[in-house]
Amino acid sequence: MPKEVETTEDSARIDYGIVFSVFMLALIGLMSIYVATTHDTSGGSSTRAVVMQAVWYVIGGIAIVAIMQFDSEQLWRIAPLAYGLGIFLLIAVLIFYNRAVAIQTGAKSWFSLGPISFQPSEVMKPAYILMLGRVVTQHNTAYPEHSIKTDWLLLGRLCLWTLPVMVLLKLQNDFGTLLVFVAILGGIILVSGVTWKILAPAIAALAAVGGTALTLAATVPGRVILTHLGFKTYQFNRIDAWLHPFDNTASTSLQLSQSLKAIGSGQLFGKGFNQVQVHVPVRESDMIFSVIGENFGFVGACFVILLYFFLIYQMIRVTFDTKNEFYAYVSTGVIMMILFHVFENIGMSVGLLPLTGIPLPFISQGGSSLLGNLIGIGFIMSMRYHYKSYMFSEAEDTF
Repeated sequence: MPKEVETTEDSARIDYGIVFSVFMLALIGLMSIYVATTHDTSGGSSTRAVVMQAVWYVIGGIAIVAIMQFDSEQLWRIAPLAYGLGIFLLIAVLIFYNRAVAIQTGAKSWFSLGPISFQPSEVMKPAYILMLGRVVTQHNTAYPEHSIKTDWLLLGRLCLWTLPVMVLLKLQNDFGTLLVFVAILGGIILVSGVTWKILAPAIAALAAVGGTALTLAATVPGRVILTHLGFKTYQFNRIDAWLHPFDNTASTSLQLSQSLKAIGSGQLFGKGFNQVQVHVPVRESDMIFSVIGENFGFVGACFVILLYFFLIYQMIRVTFDTKNEFYAYVSTGVIMMILFHVFENIGMSVGLLPLTGIPLPFISQGGSSLLGNLIGIGFIMSMRYHYKSYMFSEAEDTF
């Protein structure tokens, strides 16, 4: 019966490991948002917050299904269009940004459409990933034999496509999102075949610059130098809060110190669902991990981290299975995007890294970030979907 065979094939073309991981993270996210907003002192509706997040999940799910219909050739063709649209939105938000959010956060990175806010840089991430995947694939096709000269040429091309994004994010004063794009760029460069004769000195130089900046930030004369180089007061405050989280608990260190208290109070198994005793500012988005730590303890936090590891493992496995160079660079970008978000968000929640305002993928409240991550998942699902389709067509030809 043809219809039954077709249904079986379509089912086999879906990666249920990825679906399971995202679904579990979604459930944890909805529960955590409910807890955070229920105990929010600002008086927001917890039901509305959960429903809005669920609506964004539905929108993201529709986006995944739509993206799965595109094979590698179609994604290749739309990469420049997606990148161009993303740049247009990044320019537009500098003109039509939400004034209230800009006053509150200092970032000109949000559109406001009635009750709905939208951050275009979040959907620029998957467009940027597609474009870099196309650039690297084109370069390696033109220069199959790597040399220092061709590697520098590749780096130059990647920087040319990255520069407009960095400049626009700098103008938006969105340093946290800028770091995500740097992580995506770094991951794609690492797998692009660029020689370590270039990469090793570059990594050492970046480490030296970062170490020097932290050393200068620890002294008053050093801060004067950094101020002349463009560092802002809020950046120094975040470094102080990171290094000394319990020194200024009434102001600059409030968020981190409260997060540490909340996570620590959960101990091994947590206090139980919706049991909150420690107030953490902006808990529903940036500090959502503190909800998990307080309610479900060390065991619950480890379970969430293992879910992320399982999701990333599934994405890596799909990449190796498909054996498509363009797909490999796209999946690397998606993996680095999600991995950096997880590493930075959990790291800042437990005091290992400075606060940067980066959400936890699939869990933190925020439709723009959720949509961007689900589009990335759509790319990976498309790889598996069309690879399986190809394998089925080969089998049919055999018979």
